[in-house]
Amino acid sequence: MLFLYNIGLGLYGLLLRLLAPFVPKAAAWVAGRRGLLAHIRLTLSTDAAPRVWFHCASLGEFEQGRPLLEAYRQAHPGTKLVLTFFSPSGYEIRKSWPGADYIFYLPLDTRGNARAFLDAVQPRLVVFVKYEFWYHFLTEAHRRGIPAVVVSAIFRPEQVFFKPWGGFFRRILTRFAHIFTQNESSAALLRQHGISQVSVAGDTRFDTVVATAASAHRPLPVVDAFVADGAPVLVVGSSWPEDLPALTPLLQKYQQQLRVLVAPHEITETNLRLVEAALPGQVLRYSQATADNAAQARVLLFDNVGLLSQLYRFGKFAYIGGAFGKGLHNTLEAAAFGLPLFFGPTYGKFQEAVELVALGGAFPIHNAAELEAAFAPLWRNEELRLRLQDQLLDYVHGQAGATRTIMAALPGLTPAAQ
Repeated sequence: MLFLYNIGLGLYGLLLRLLAPFVPKAAAWVAGRRGLLAHIRLTLSTDAAPRVWFHCASLGEFEQGRPLLEAYRQAHPGTKLVLTFFSPSGYEIRKSWPGADYIFYLPLDTRGNARAFLDAVQPRLVVFVKYEFWYHFLTEAHRRGIPAVVVSAIFRPEQVFFKPWGGFFRRILTRFAHIFTQNESSAALLRQHGISQVSVAGDTRFDTVVATAASAHRPLPVVDAFVADGAPVLVVGSSWPEDLPALTPLLQKYQQQLRVLVAPHEITETNLRLVEAALPGQVLRYSQATADNAAQARVLLFDNVGLLSQLYRFGKFAYIGGAFGKGLHNTLEAAAFGLPLFFGPTYGKFQEAVELVALGGAFPIHNAAELEAAFAPLWRNEELRLRLQDQLLDYVHGQAGATRTIMAALPGLTPAAQ
């Protein structure tokens, strides 16, 4: 199986190199790894401070791990934090984040790359956030006696680790000194398969969204002007073209009563034009908006990145995209502001979404008619909306605290004095 794993990763790297001339993300992935190990060696060669390595697959995992990164930095100011990303969507947006001392792409998981990377970084602790279990990196860290942990992990019976032929992948999990899961069902599943170094800590994303909601006061004068008339606001977060057939009839019906903030998941000209075509005459792009003309539009379309988490504070309702395609995007950012949530049908792999639906604060829909049926009662009944708002806020704040739990456990897993 290791042979197949190595072959598969080699083919993956080759495929990205072939796609690079045609696919911007592939081009960024390839360019980011050109001369990477030499760059890491040179960058770290003159810094003798102890280091801890945090790895996040992409931007979502970074936001999930961010409160732990910040807490670790505050608790251990003499330790340098090395942050790596696998995906360009994480690295390119956060490559200048001041909370880490060094930020790099992660080299492809080969035995040679793992050895060279660990030779250069020499971490005293390795922290993976939620996903990505790289065999060579974790095996080499284990061989060197460097403890590795994964935080906010979640496991399901259908994953490869728990298949009859999944022994190789289960061995990867044994390389962790400890696994901090989001829930008890994940911990029980691991224990059933002989992996005992596990405990339930919860999901650090709750700590992120609670902190974001408490500090969401970035000046946004254009948005302030857009919502100045006091009309209810629907925030559409991380939308995809597949969301538009269900969403457009609602926006058309309520266009004179509702204001809408739309932040597509991928900011491409094609996606922006699809929104404009679905709602002709109503849409103003954020890059073209001013405090004067914003009030004349009904839909403010964000053609930039990085503002979505700040937008939910303006909303009364939220539609979260992605669940008509690959999977639902972040619901907790909106829930942290108490916004009733609507999204498509593909949400079962997201524990918080399942819990929000069970709570009655989130509404999965299959089509435009179901969206209207879920939205209308909340639109007509402010008392009901406010009751759901309180329930959502209680849920989010009640789930916070995973960062504190993990930080309390780390000293017992990390060698040498803190």
